[in-house]
Amino acid sequence: MISLHRAHALAEAGLRWRPVSGDSFAIPGKDMDAARFTVSELTIEVHTYPTGTVLGFNGTTEWALDSVAVEDTLWLPREDQLRELLGETFVALTRDGTAYQVHTHDAVDGEARAYTAAAPADAYADALLHLLREAGAASTP
Repeated sequence: MISLHRAHALAEAGLRWRPVSGDSFAIPGKDMDAARFTVSELTIEVHTYPTGTVLGFNGTTEWALDSVAVEDTLWLPREDQLRELLGETFVALTRDGTAYQVHTHDAVDGEARAYTAAAPADAYADALLHLLREAGAASTP
């Protein structure tokens, strides 16, 4: 699973989350940083209201938490979601000893890049973070 540090960096770089069943998330800053939650229609449901989107904790007796605004959560994208977000820039995932490398190419100049991390999800996150930052820099006047 992606590290909280990288998930924070992706959110700060502009990655937005539209919660769907199977997504994982954390609730940072509420003394629950270590807890991981998964959206499921059986337990945690996404409710969209005119005032905003909340995640409803339905049927959970062990939590005193009824719902949480999606803005107060941190999405922890899976490897497949990160790979999909990389789109056509993604080339391959390789393993070199104990490290994983995500290989990409720049859509404009075709330059090859590699992002290395101990976990595949973190290597994907680093590649996506670079892509988001490049896109942000390109749109800045």
